[in-house]
Amino acid sequence: MTKHVARKRFGQNFLVAKDVVADIVAAIGPKPGDNLVEIGPGLGALTAPLLEKLDVLQVVEIDRDLIQRLRSQYSPKRLTIHEGDALSFDFATLGKDLRVVGNLPYNISTPLLFHLAQYAGRVRDMHFMLQREVVERMVATPGGGEYGRLSVMLQYRFAMELLFAVPAEAFDPAPRVESAIVRMLPLPPEDLAAKDEAVFARVVSAAFGQRRKMLRNTLRDLIDAAALDELGIAPTARAEELAVADYISIANTLA
Repeated sequence: MTKHVARKRFGQNFLVAKDVVADIVAAIGPKPGDNLVEIGPGLGALTAPLLEKLDVLQVVEIDRDLIQRLRSQYSPKRLTIHEGDALSFDFATLGKDLRVVGNLPYNISTPLLFHLAQYAGRVRDMHFMLQREVVERMVATPGGGEYGRLSVMLQYRFAMELLFAVPAEAFDPAPRVESAIVRMLPLPPEDLAAKDEAVFARVVSAAFGQRRKMLRNTLRDLIDAAALDELGIAPTARAEELAVADYISIANTLA
């Protein structure tokens, strides 16, 4: 089979280190009967070992050359291929108790995570390889420079854990950054306390829009300093100092 040349426009970096693959599959723990979908199977580094453990695997892939390669390697009874862009794919069509895995393209990782968050109610768990810097932002706690809009919006819906780092040399071509594996577990519906999630998202976006400024400035079009005081939130605080629960409090006051 001819060698596939990685395409920059699809953010392709193919995982080639077998020990890393084994660690990822062990972390996922696939079992027969699981409703598992892999985003961006690429050359099948994860696909093959996942299929050893599963009855059927679904994949979402945008690259037509890679799709042809997968079709030539696997029976459609074992591998269901959804051709298209994961950013616009309707994951609700794959059923419930969904397990989502993948080596996500770094160039679309943030919008893809926000897209996937919409399906949290249908998901059992997610395991992704991402740029380590992105994973550190996802799991960051209030007070640090890594803590931002991505942290708050994802931590509202998921419990997350950085499992382990993956060196650049585990890929071909090697990216310029280190990667990491993150586990995302959807929180139960009763823990999602925002009365209006659109308002919650607007508050978080406004607060981090100018993160160096105080909340009394960044949120002045939404809530005044006195109302922040009543909630026990200092109007002089900055976005990175607030916990997810503080953003929920502000949003619920507005809702």
